[in-house]
Amino acid sequence: MARVPKQPPKPGGEMSVREAGKKGGTKVRDQYGAAFYEEIGRKGGQATRDRHGVEFYENIGQKGGQVVKDKYGSGFYEEIGHKGGQKVKELIAEAKKSAAEKEKANKSD
Repeated sequence: MARVPKQPPKPGGEMSVREAGKKGGTKVRDQYGAAFYEEIGRKGGQATRDRHGVEFYENIGQKGGQVVKDKYGSGFYEEIGHKGGQKVKELIAEAKKSAAEKEKANKSD
């Protein structure tokens, strides 16, 4: 998501719409917690699916993928796929090492 540059305070102490939105969002977060946002996000996603259908998500996913391909090139997907695969490989190795250490510790008890 694009970042909007910070605006200087308005004369007379008035808040910008962005500042007011941030202040309101912070108050709601403090009052209701993260679960509130999870619930309204789930309800919003369900309503969107009911209104537009599953194809809507497929369509916007394809559009987004095409924009990324146009911006970064098709090699970008190969690069991020490789990075993801390397991360999974590391996590599996760490899990195996941890399991072996636990097994070794249990045998010595």
